[in-house]
Amino acid sequence: MDMLIQIIVAAVGSGTPLLFATLGGILIERSGIIQLGAEGLMLMGAVVACMTYLNTGSLGLALLAVFAVSAILGVIHGFLTVTLISNQIVCGLAMTLFGAGLSAYLGKSYSGIPLPGSVPKWHMPGLENIPLIGDLFAHLDVLTWFSFLLVIVMHLFIHRTSWGLHLRAIGDNPPTADVMGIRVQAFRYGYIVVGSMLIGLAGADMLLVYSPTWTEGMTSGRGWIAVALIIFARWNPVRALVCAYFFGALDTIGFRFQLLGSHIPSYFLKMIPYIVTILVLMYLGWRNRNKPSGAPEALGIPYIREQRF
Repeated sequence: MDMLIQIIVAAVGSGTPLLFATLGGILIERSGIIQLGAEGLMLMGAVVACMTYLNTGSLGLALLAVFAVSAILGVIHGFLTVTLISNQIVCGLAMTLFGAGLSAYLGKSYSGIPLPGSVPKWHMPGLENIPLIGDLFAHLDVLTWFSFLLVIVMHLFIHRTSWGLHLRAIGDNPPTADVMGIRVQAFRYGYIVVGSMLIGLAGADMLLVYSPTWTEGMTSGRGWIAVALIIFARWNPVRALVCAYFFGALDTIGFRFQLLGSHIPSYFLKMIPYIVTILVLMYLGWRNRNKPSGAPEALGIPYIREQRF
């Protein structure tokens, strides 16, 4: 039982960055814009959090800096895809390459330097005495609790509010939404910026909680896993929670095998989450080959006002 609890706790720690990135991607893609720049945004979020925290010693300023830089990158992405109507796939790949290169340059002098502190944990004395639940939830950090709250808020926002209805409308049928008076371009800009901020927060969470020192390319492809998780979750925040922690558990299991003295090379154990990602994508593609994918109907389709499809 202790081993199971340790795996679940480690899965939550490993899966929380994936959850933030997936939620940000869901918000962006629900508005009809393909998000393939998660890897670059996560790396930029991590390096900016590291630089700011080491130079100021303030966790709050570090998070504010992450939000600011991620928002600027979101505006750039929105300008390219919404205003200039550039190819969304190319723009996403460019964002990944740009973020990876710039983060490596900015973080060169900060590599390997330990952070002066960590994200505070939210101790809940009432839960500590409850078997199993106390071991799982009594000492989680503040960002993890925020991710739980964010899942609930996003689910209610998308499915229970008029603003969420507007979001689904501009993702499914932007011409009709435009006719109804919804400012499609403005809404898309807003959701791209907010989604980018959440993806940047994913990188910051990975640095501040999961691996508290900057190393070049520290996300190790987790941004691409987040892109796949959007599909697994069928653009649903609650399913994103389950999917993120499932892949967090896969990442943790490989490490546990090494601790148990497994003779399998560590390189193969680190491949487990990525191999499972490919297999699940193949399975879902085969199983749902004759069913609706659940994706927004106008996802990836540029919208020019007065255009009719």
